Amino acid sequence: MFWTGLSPDEAREALVNKDKSMRDKRMTLKEAVSQFIKDGDNVGIGGFVNVRQPIATAHEMIRQGFKDLTLSFQSAGMGPEILGAAMIARPDHCSIKRIELAYWAHEAFGLSPTWRYLAERSMVEIEDWSNYNISARFKAGAMGLPFIPSRGPLGGDIKDSNRTKIMDCPFTGRPIALLPASNPNVALIHVQAADMYGNCIIRGSDATCSEIAMASARTIVTCEQLVSHELITSAPKDVGIPFPAVDAVVEVPYGAFPGACRRHYYFSGDEIRNFLGLIAPISKGGSPDALKAWFDEYVFGVASFEEYLAKLPFKRIMDARAEEACAIERLA
Repeated sequence: MFWTGLSPDEAREALVNKDKSMRDKRMTLKEAVSQFIKDGDNVGIGGFVNVRQPIATAHEMIRQGFKDLTLSFQSAGMGPEILGAAMIARPDHCSIKRIELAYWAHEAFGLSPTWRYLAERSMVEIEDWSNYNISARFKAGAMGLPFIPSRGPLGGDIKDSNRTKIMDCPFTGRPIALLPASNPNVALIHVQAADMYGNCIIRGSDATCSEIAMASARTIVTCEQLVSHELITSAPKDVGIPFPAVDAVVEVPYGAFPGACRRHYYFSGDEIRNFLGLIAPISKGGSPDALKAWFDEYVFGVASFEEYLAKLPFKRIMDARAEEACAIERLA
């Protein structure tokens, strides 16, 4: 098993056969997850740490259940956190087989207790990459290449923890690292705005969202705002992900909460800390009952992400929105 998603030939065939017409791709999140995510898939997660993480999509995945997934991402926080925590709380319903990553933690909010729990118990396979190297892998996948050359892995021992191949460059005779392309079966991306065809606008850091979307066989996009095609194309250089790469568009305001989404809301530190606090004691032998109760109330006990948000203190959501508004004002 060298390719953990699509092989380059399979990815190329999927792209050739993909319907690239400009058509209405609006659907519900329930429909999108049911149609495009299958057991055993390699799932590419967009965003960066806790900025524009596809949290609403993660909630819906957990409600529907999943088995033997591979998660591929550059740097992520609450996206894989909630998916992995669901595996702890409901292993009969949710399971992750493998993780290909550069970083899984929460910066100011600490390391991932879920990753620690799963890793210490050998519950998942782990392949470690640097931010640049895994970004380059998605770039190779987006370009339709089986690999991409890089000097990055030559500077340390990261090459010993993954599938990097070292060869002598045919032009210089010096060593060069070859990174295998990453072509996930499906990408999960959250953006600020999209039209019904799937053209997306990303504000702030692009992360590797464009590359992940273009490298994947299918892409589910959630957006803060569904806007007109005329508005999106009035500034074509702002389109970060073009419509042929997208298969489903779902309008989900606050779809990255409790993470941040530039120009819309800042992090909710209280929500992030509260969730991590449910997991950390379990790794020390504590009971998982509180974590199970959280999922029962906020994921399995509701039918949609909107219903989850309605259960939260309104002030907490408004505080996140106000903090982002203040940050924009300071930068103006």
